[in-house]
Amino acid sequence: MVYLCNERCKIHNTNMESFIPENLAGAPPTETVADRIRYLMYISHLSQAKFARRLGMDPANLSRALGSGRPVSETIINRIVADMGVSKKWLRDGEDVPFAKEAMAREILIDEPLAPTARVITEGTPVYDIDVTAGRIPLPEMFTSANLNGYVALPGIPRDTKIVHVSGDSMAPTICNGGYVAIREISDMRNIFWGQIYVVQTADYRMVKFVRRHPDPSMVILHSDNPAYDDMEINRSDIISLYLVESIINFQIRC
Repeated sequence: MVYLCNERCKIHNTNMESFIPENLAGAPPTETVADRIRYLMYISHLSQAKFARRLGMDPANLSRALGSGRPVSETIINRIVADMGVSKKWLRDGEDVPFAKEAMAREILIDEPLAPTARVITEGTPVYDIDVTAGRIPLPEMFTSANLNGYVALPGIPRDTKIVHVSGDSMAPTICNGGYVAIREISDMRNIFWGQIYVVQTADYRMVKFVRRHPDPSMVILHSDNPAYDDMEINRSDIISLYLVESIINFQIRC
C-alpha cells in the first residue's frame, strides 16, 4: 500500500515560535538580563539554586548576580548560552527569541490522517503501526513486516527514514497528539546535535524530546516543548538508541 498526500499538503520548517516568552501565560517579564535568566528558570521548572547547580555555579553567586541591580557579567551570560543552548542575542540584548536555533525537522501539515490507497507498491518511506512513545521494546525489534502499514509518498520525507506516530502532548505544539514523525537511527551516539528533536530509547521507556547539552558531559537534558512538563536529566550511558526526527507530520487542524 502507498499513502498519498493530496494537493493541500503543506511543508514548513519547524520553527521555535513556542519558545517566544509572550506565548506562555504567567511567564515572568523579560525586560532585563536578570529577568530573562529568571524566565529560563520558569520554563525549565527549576528553582534558582537548581538552575545555578545546572550551570555549575554556586547558588549564592547567582543570587548575588541577579539581586545586585548591576549588569550580569559576560561570564555568566556565556555560561548560560553554552549550557542552556540559549540565543546570546536574546539573553544579552533582549532581541530575537530564546531558542533561535532552527530545528532540523521539517513540518508537514496534512488535512486528515494518513490512509492507504488501493495501489499496492513497495516504494517510498515505510509507515509503521507503532506508537513511538508507548512501551519499551527496542524499535529495531518492532520494525517488522507485521507492523508495516504501507508506504508514504510525501515530498520532503527521506526514504531512508521510518514513519511512526506519537501520542501525548508533551511536544505540543511542535508535534501534535496523534501526529507522525519520520525518524532515522543515529549510529554514533557520541555525536548529538544539541537542541534537535530525538526519539530517546532507554531500558524503561521511549520518549520524543529536544535533547540539550548538560553541564556534566556524562548526562543530557530532555526537554519538552509543552511548558507544563519538567525537564529530565539522564545519563548518556542509559540511552540504548537514539533516532533523529527528520520530519514532523501534523494534521491541518493544529493542536
